[in-house]
Amino acid sequence: MADATAVLDGFANALQPMYLLYALLGVFVGTAVGVLPGIGPAMAVALLLPLTYELDVTAAMIVFAGIYYGGMYGGSTTSILLNTPGESASIVTAVEGNQMARAGRGAAALATAAIGSFIAGTIGTLALTLLAPVIADWAVQLGPADYVALMVVAFVTVGALLGSSVARGLASLALGLFVGLIGTDTLTGQQRFTFGVPLLADGVDVVVVAVGVFAVGEALYVASRLRHGPVEVIPVPKGWRSWMSRTDWSRSWRPWLRGTAIGFPVGTIPAGGADVSTFLSYATEKKLAKGRNKDEFGHGAIEGVAGPEAANNAAAAGVLVPLLTLGLPTTATAAVMIAAFQTYGIQPGPLLFENQPVLVWTLVASLYIGNLMLLVFNLPLVGLWVKVLQIPRHYLYAGILTFAALGSYALNFSPVDLLLLLGIGLAGFFMRRHGYPAAPLVVGMILGPMAEEQVRRTLAISQGDLSALVTSPFAAVAYGLLLVLLVLALWARQRERRLNQKEPAVMS
Repeated sequence: MADATAVLDGFANALQPMYLLYALLGVFVGTAVGVLPGIGPAMAVALLLPLTYELDVTAAMIVFAGIYYGGMYGGSTTSILLNTPGESASIVTAVEGNQMARAGRGAAALATAAIGSFIAGTIGTLALTLLAPVIADWAVQLGPADYVALMVVAFVTVGALLGSSVARGLASLALGLFVGLIGTDTLTGQQRFTFGVPLLADGVDVVVVAVGVFAVGEALYVASRLRHGPVEVIPVPKGWRSWMSRTDWSRSWRPWLRGTAIGFPVGTIPAGGADVSTFLSYATEKKLAKGRNKDEFGHGAIEGVAGPEAANNAAAAGVLVPLLTLGLPTTATAAVMIAAFQTYGIQPGPLLFENQPVLVWTLVASLYIGNLMLLVFNLPLVGLWVKVLQIPRHYLYAGILTFAALGSYALNFSPVDLLLLLGIGLAGFFMRRHGYPAAPLVVGMILGPMAEEQVRRTLAISQGDLSALVTSPFAAVAYGLLLVLLVLALWARQRERRLNQKEPAVMS
């Protein structure tokens, strides 16, 4: 259970004017990148990684967490008004939200999305506050073999579930494991996979890889598929009377709570994060709807916006549980945030609560504050986000590439980093084009060296007995649960595909 004094100290820190400013910056940037099609939270965090080195670690994490939460909010605006999801977790919102907007009820759709996101984000953050210290206390007792089991679970689930195909996801993971092992072996001092290039002796900087894959590669891919001509955005009626009616409230509050109950636990496990939870929530709401409400599905049912948006934001809070307590990323954004921690010499995991309590609780407190900021700013600033959608795309993506190059060069002031950025960015572009997900690559690169270290410790303790990797009680249970998790997640993915086939296609 969370220490009340530590939590209050976290709020006292987070309420400092400077940290409030950073929280505001994070949620504002996050909402903007969520609104813009193709620019998700992972790209924004990766892009800002090199630019936040001058900040202290607490300020940097508050900015990144604000971007993460804000990106979940902002994606709904584009889905509803443009029928083009700003990020993948908002695909379901486009199904019903855009139909509501076309029927002149865009304001109600935006309101139920914003309020549901606030409620789910707050409940999810409260669950994080209560659950994270308990898991951290338990995780301190885990041995090397148990950590190997946890990382295998993360590898298999992230590799198998974060792409359009299991084979492509695992291939991306394998590439990430390979890149993570480039450099000098810490045990023997021998160079490996450097191909005789001295500059690779220190390994490939994870920041360059994250920026290259998520910023350069994604920007090139999205820019190559953009439609020409002006963006047509459905107008939103002005005035508070156009927001939610009493009937809308009565139809939304149960989906908000159900979406939260679905999203948070799904976010805590490496099973697809917010994407899976939104589809599960939508399927649940459609199944529970009755009478005229059921007939509205596919034509603008408000439950189809309220439930998935709540699930989306609850999952975002859930993702932070394994990130902070075990050091395991379950989404692309979480993987980049681990890279951010590591650039400050901090390793997320069970000892984080012991060694960095001020950082952890200030970060958690900033989530509550940022969530409130998002509710206050999102509804009144809908007009601003509509104008953001009209930014000329060639300016937007030229700016992204410029910031990516400047940030990567600033790491070591080495032209080699720019060449690496270009090569990794092109690789990221072709991966995206051919359906190879980028998240498993970054997860493999970050966790690969850690898994290798834990395997070596296990074998050293057991004097080379390989069975020690699977015979500890926790490891055996973890591998059993992995099989169950894969079966359930693949079943959920099949439901998602059937839903996509039945519902109106989302315009790209």
